[in-house]
Formats: sequence, C-alpha cells, structure tokens
Amino acid sequence: MSDTPNRPVGRRTFVLGSAAAVGTAALAGPLAPSASAASFGWSDDGSNYVVDTGASLVFKVSKTNGDLTSLVYKGTEYQGYGGKNSHIESGLGTSTVTIGQSGSTILISVSYGTLKHYYAARSGENNVYLWTNKADDSVSATRYIVRVNAGKFLNDEPDSYTYTTSTIEASDVFAKSDGQTRSKHYSKHRVIDYDYIGWTTGSVGLWMVRSNHEKASGGPFYRSLLRHQSADGGGLYEILYYGENQTEAQRFGLQGPYVIAFTDGGAPSSSLYHANLTTSWADSLGISGYVAAGGRGKVAGVGITGRDTSYAYTVGLANSAAQYWGSARSSDGYFSIAGVLPGTYTLTVFKGELAVHTTSVTVTAGGTTTLNTIAIPSSNDPSNASVIWRINNWDGTPGGFKNADLMTYAHPSDVRASSWTGNVVIGSGTETSAFPCYLWKDVNSGIIVYFRLTAAQAAAAHTLRIGVTTAYANGRPQVVVNDTWTSAVPSPPSQPSTRSLTVGSYRGNNYTFTYSVPASAWLTDTSAYNTLKIYVASGSGSTSFLSAGTSIDAIDLLS
Repeated sequence: MSDTPNRPVGRRTFVLGSAAAVGTAALAGPLAPSASAASFGWSDDGSNYVVDTGASLVFKVSKTNGDLTSLVYKGTEYQGYGGKNSHIESGLGTSTVTIGQSGSTILISVSYGTLKHYYAARSGENNVYLWTNKADDSVSATRYIVRVNAGKFLNDEPDSYTYTTSTIEASDVFAKSDGQTRSKHYSKHRVIDYDYIGWTTGSVGLWMVRSNHEKASGGPFYRSLLRHQSADGGGLYEILYYGENQTEAQRFGLQGPYVIAFTDGGAPSSSLYHANLTTSWADSLGISGYVAAGGRGKVAGVGITGRDTSYAYTVGLANSAAQYWGSARSSDGYFSIAGVLPGTYTLTVFKGELAVHTTSVTVTAGGTTTLNTIAIPSSNDPSNASVIWRINNWDGTPGGFKNADLMTYAHPSDVRASSWTGNVVIGSGTETSAFPCYLWKDVNSGIIVYFRLTAAQAAAAHTLRIGVTTAYANGRPQVVVNDTWTSAVPSPPSQPSTRSLTVGSYRGNNYTFTYSVPASAWLTDTSAYNTLKIYVASGSGSTSFLSAGTSIDAIDLLS
C-alpha cells in the first residue's frame, strides 16, 4: 500500500506519536479504524500524517509538533511562507501527536503540556476542522494562523498590509510610498460582522470560518487580527485570545470548531458558519472539553421595549467561562441565543455598542430560558436626556465623527485621514462630521466648540457630558469654558493598557465624564459665542499618536 498523499491508506489503526507511544488499548473506542470511501483515508510518510479527504484536498500534519505542513488543493500547494508552517501561535514544541479514523471521520490529536489541539477531516469535504483546548496560561496559544504561499491570491487587500521598509509604529504598522498605511491589525470587522475571512481568485477560494468564540474574550464588538498579506505570503487567523485593547480576562477551555475551507471560488458553505455548524459527528470523538448540543441550553427573549428603532440592538451573555450574543429583531426586539453552556450569565442589551440594560439569566442543559419583555428604562439611554446641544448621538462608538470609519483599517497618520485639528460650531450642521473621532495630547488637544446660549440658559448652571469608548495611556478630557472656568482633571476610568487608537480599535470600556459648569462661566451676551475647549489630560504615553488619547462617543450640554 502506498503512503503518497494522493493514495493514502483508507483503513489503518492508530500509530505511534512522535513523543509518546499509543498502546493497543487505543484501538478501542470512537476512533477505531473502519471502512471508508476509496480515496478517503490517511497514511504516514515518516514525518507527517497525510490525510486525503476524498475530495480535492490533501493535508499533512507534523508527527513531531502538530504543525500543518501541507495544504494541497487540486494539486496545488497553498501552505507555507517564509519557511513557516501553519500552527497554533508560533508553533509548539515536541508534542504527542496521534491519529485515528472512525467511519467518515479522521481525527488528529495534538497534546502539548496542558494544551490539546485537534484536526478533523470528513470524507468528501474540502475542509479541515480544528479545535483548540487551552486549559490555563501555562501554554501560549492565542491564535491559529494559516500561512499561505505568496502569489496564490491578490495582494494588497484593503485590510491587509503590503511589505515595506517604512515602519511607522512598533514593528507592525507600515506606510506605503503613497502615504497609505497597512498593518495586520487593521481587520476593520468586529467579530459580530463576519462568519469567515479569506481570499478568492474566482476559481479557488481559501477561507477561515470562525468558531462561535464562546471561549474568546472581548464580546461581539471586539476587533482583532483576521488576515494579512506581505511579499512573503498571507495569513488567515482564528484568534483564540488577544490582549490588544482587550476589555476582559482570558477565558479557558475548548474553542471550535473553526474551519479551513477550500471552495471553487465562492464563499464557504453556510452550513459551516458558527451559527449553523452541526457537529453531531464529532460528539463521540473524545475531544477534550467538548460539549454536545444536548449539554447546552438556549435563551429566548419575547421582546425589548424602550428601544431607539434607528439603531440595531444586540443581546450579549457573558460570565468568566463563556460568552455569546445574538441580534434583537428590529420590529419588536425578539432574540434567541442557542448553544449556550449551562451557567449563570450577565445579560446585556446593547444599543449599537452602548450597554443600556443588564440583568442576570441562568441557562440549563437541554432547556430554554424564556424571558418576558425587557423594558429599557428611559434613563439608561443618555440620548433620551433633554439637551441644549449635542454632538453625535450616544451609541457606544465614534461613528459619524471625522475619520471614524477609516480608523478601523488605517493608522491616524494615513494620507486618507482628514485633518485632526479644526474647531466646531454648534448650529453649523457639520458639528459631528467636523469633530475628530480621536483626541490626543500631542496632536489635537484643545479642540474648540463654539455655541450660543439664550439669556435663560446662560443664567443657569448646566451639566456637560463627554462620552468615551476607550483611552490610551489614561487619556481623559479636561475642559475649559470661555477661558475662565477650568474643570478638575477627572480620574481615569478602567481601560485597556495596550495600544488601541493606532491599531484599528476604538472598543474599550464606554464611560461618561460629567462636568458641572456654574452659571458664572457662561457669557451673558446672547449674540456672542461661548467657547468650550477640550484638552487631553494625562502624564502617560509618549509622543504624537502614541501620546495619551481617547475616542469620543458623544458630547452634549444638558438643559
């Protein structure tokens, strides 16, 4: 029998892993060998386990460390750039790697310390199913990266980076000769925005289909690495945990399945998407930490009242062990979140990305927790407050402000960015579009807002509110009114301590600063403009776009 990739053995037993032997007892159980399709099966080439899916895909996994060393689709090798394999994090050390087949499924198991990783193939499918169980922080495993050969797909995708020697920040943000910026960080998409990521030539598509991220962190609006391209090749990511601008502690446990999928150029089958993927065939494979559908529950909400129907609403579930989310129906706020591990969760209703309601919910295995209509108190949405003026609306994002959209896939120094300076006049009609989405101590601190007050308004004290979505280096706003009244420097709220504003992420911990401005601070001349100067206060940070900064959600003066 041949051990070549194109003619793997279709009926084999477990073999020895590279670091430890598997005894004869391993022949029993769900992965004992069984009959399979003519070309479907696996072989051992001495260094790798070679799996033929019986379709158009043959892949290899190293017997030494569990790296994915080859991805051959329709006779073309796609794996590898820069002499690197596809793998967890930057690759594992010597591991125990075993393989077995049960009917139409082949499973490769990789064990490295407390980390367990799995590859599965199904007969007749051009997919590689992956699971990763990180039990604790003793092993670094924050991502799986598929490394793709250069030249296989169009370079310079909008959210990728093109190699250049012009590094403008750290070692991972670059400037092209035309002034545009690129970085592997510039994914643009939030987790809730995509089911898969990848490339297509029109005749071949290579995709990473994400898992449900139940053991990831950051919630539905988190942004992280998705893909990148350079002169050496490209990478597709499934981020298991990432600390950049992270708002939550790391969760541990099994993540997956996530899927490497080849197609004839189109999108991957929707049956692979995290919301639809049925893995009943994996129930008996013995995957560490695996919980079948019967061991999970569901939360369903009759509806949500008190919504602003011009915004999308999302319902999130989170505790220290898992996270989930679902969209609320626009007509009545109905929502349903299935596949939830048993436990008690904090349920949060988000208007856009702004939390406007929280409660507690308990999920049981095999059960559905049905919630009566959730009523959002009017006071929970800051947009409901009566104001003299407002810049932008409250939705937990800087969307609508100057440069806001660009900043999810470009550096603030990018040539496409409008000037970060420039003052704003209330009543001009351009209050929001003229106000920069980010403020930095070294770049545009001291932005001025001009506004008029009536005599009655000028005779009273008012509360000024500034909402922020995240901050870098403890940046927070301090205000000066008419050059005569200066607020105290507020205490910094809890925010991520890593880079944020320069790596495509505005999502931190939403926080509202309030300032009680006395009546004596206002101008009594109703024809004159009052001035509000907004400065960034902080002794942290370095210079320029890495000086202390903050992202703005909304600014208003209460009536």
